[in-house]
Amino acid sequence: MTNTLAFSNDPLARRKGRGQERLRRSLDCSVLATLVFAGMALIGCGTEAPKPAAEPAVETKPAAPAVPDDVQDAAKALLGSDAQVLLVGDLAKNGKRQFLAANVVPKTPKNNVPGTIITRAVIAQEDDGKWTEIMRCDEHLKNTKGYLGNTPLDTITGWRLQYEQSEEKGLQLYFTPLKVNGDTHVLPVGVRWNPQTKRYQSLDNTYEKFLKESTQLENVRSTLR
Repeated sequence: MTNTLAFSNDPLARRKGRGQERLRRSLDCSVLATLVFAGMALIGCGTEAPKPAAEPAVETKPAAPAVPDDVQDAAKALLGSDAQVLLVGDLAKNGKRQFLAANVVPKTPKNNVPGTIITRAVIAQEDDGKWTEIMRCDEHLKNTKGYLGNTPLDTITGWRLQYEQSEEKGLQLYFTPLKVNGDTHVLPVGVRWNPQTKRYQSLDNTYEKFLKESTQLENVRSTLR
């Protein structure tokens, strides 16, 4: 009991005790500040920054296959410098390379007719490295034997061209005159490769039977109504 009172009454001991108390409080504040700072750092590390919105994918159309130079040159020789090659390959399914080219009329707001609008078109075939015209569409439809059946007797300055490919029958084309005697309600003329005659010929109105050609336009049986 005496030792305790002596210690308590010693001023040095009391100052030393008060200094230790201040030091303890200072250390406690430092530790607390360190813990708060560390906690904030942990919170900051755990929060991901907002990611920028992904840009919408831009849809790109596949590039059209390049037209071989010999095909493009042959098309220009037959139709002029503005000739446009529409198809190239074994179009008739006869084992020979052919191409379909045309003088295409650009689309305009006043000219919004479905299909491809053309003024002229040709089909050429390659034989022994040489291109030969085997069918033509200009004012009329004709092949190497004459005018195709069902071709209009009137001079046609513009056609609507549509076509489809069949693995069995090959290329089938549909030529619709834009005007015949002022009448635009006419049937398309169907044209397809005839494996029997080995040339492109027109079809009847059922698009099943082939029609014969005529060497004279006046003798062409025009049934477009």
